[in-house]
This record gives sequence, C-alpha cells and structure tokens, in this order.
Amino acid sequence: MTHAKDSLFGQAVSLLQLGAPASYLLLLLSLLALTLIIVKTWEFWDLGITDRSYVSRALMLFHRGQPDEALSLLQAQRGPLAQTLAAAVVAGSQPELSPEQAQEYARVYASERLEEARGLLRPLEVIGQLAPLTGLLGTVLGMISAFQALQLAGERVSPAQLSGGIWEALLTTAAGLVVAIPCIAALNAFERLIERLHTDLESALTRLFTPPVHLPGVSEPTALETLFEKVH
Repeated sequence: MTHAKDSLFGQAVSLLQLGAPASYLLLLLSLLALTLIIVKTWEFWDLGITDRSYVSRALMLFHRGQPDEALSLLQAQRGPLAQTLAAAVVAGSQPELSPEQAQEYARVYASERLEEARGLLRPLEVIGQLAPLTGLLGTVLGMISAFQALQLAGERVSPAQLSGGIWEALLTTAAGLVVAIPCIAALNAFERLIERLHTDLESALTRLFTPPVHLPGVSEPTALETLFEKVH
C-alpha cells in the first residue's frame, strides 16, 4: 500500500515537472480556488442565505403595529436578509425619519450586505480566467522546448520523440481546464444565490414599506404580504 502511494506521488511529481513552471502555478491556483470555494460554501450555509421562512411573519407583525415583536423575530434569525429587515424595521419605527428616508436607509444597508456577500467572488473569477491561459502558456513553452530538442536531434528524430514532446506540452492545457471548470461552475452557483438574495431583499423591503391594502368587505386592512400568500 505504501509502495503504491509512493508510486502515485512520484508520478504526480513527474507530471508537475513536465509542465514546470506553469504546472506549479496551476497547482497554486487550484489550492487557492479550492480554499475560496470551501470558504464561500461554508459562509453561505452558515448565514442561511436561502432561508426566508420568517419574512411573512415579520412583515405581518410590523404592519399590525408590533415593530418590537417583528424586530425580536428578525434578530433571532441570521443572514443578510434578516439583518436588512431588522434595520428597516428600526428605521421605519423612528418618528424623526420620513418613510422615504427610512426606505433609503434600508436600501443602502441592503446594498452593503449584498457587497459583503459578493466578497471573495472576484478572486475566484480571476482564477477561472487565468487557469486556462496559464495552461496554454505552459503548452506553448513546452512546444517550443520540444521543437528545439527535435532540431538538435537532427536526422535522428523519431515519431515517438515528436509525439512524446507534444503530449507532455499539452498536459498544462488540460490541467488549466481542470482548474478553471470547477471555478466557473462554483462562481455561477454563488452568483445565482446572490441574485436570489438581491431579489428577496428588494421584495421584502417593498412589502415592508408598502401600506396595508383595504379589501372590500374586510374590516381590517390586509398587508401586502398577506395578499401575496393568498395569490400563491
């Protein structure tokens, strides 16, 4: 078992040396990308970024004139959506702030939370762009070295030497794609979550600052979120 592990490790080192220095750079980029993906996945999971089960209840309490209860409910949650709604409830409860000022404050706060959620995505995007280019550079450098060796060999060149130099050079292109594809896939998944969070923030703030609607035949005003629940 130990011999097999040593053999695999030796093969990996040999492959790295074939594409050096591009292979070493790709190895570094892959480690950075893996770290970023793990960190962002943990961050989104820990924040409960997809949880919105409490929103309707909090908005209903606020529109019924119970901002303290709504705030307590929101503060018991986690994530940028709950934080933004809590800030909006506090701002909307301040008598010195007009509704427009409270709404503007809440939207600025929401923008800041979205910017925080986008943290570390730019480096992941850069790695996804650089990895295939780095692999291509390694291939070009490898091809140059291979043809230089063929030139020095003169008439003693064999097809095996030519094909061997080409496949060794192409290793870095394959390695670059192996690094880039997971980066791009993870980046798209994270951006989709952030787009969904943006939509949730806009919807929740609009529902919070929209006055209750008076329905015909109903004595008590109905909040907009209640209408949404009835429609859906």
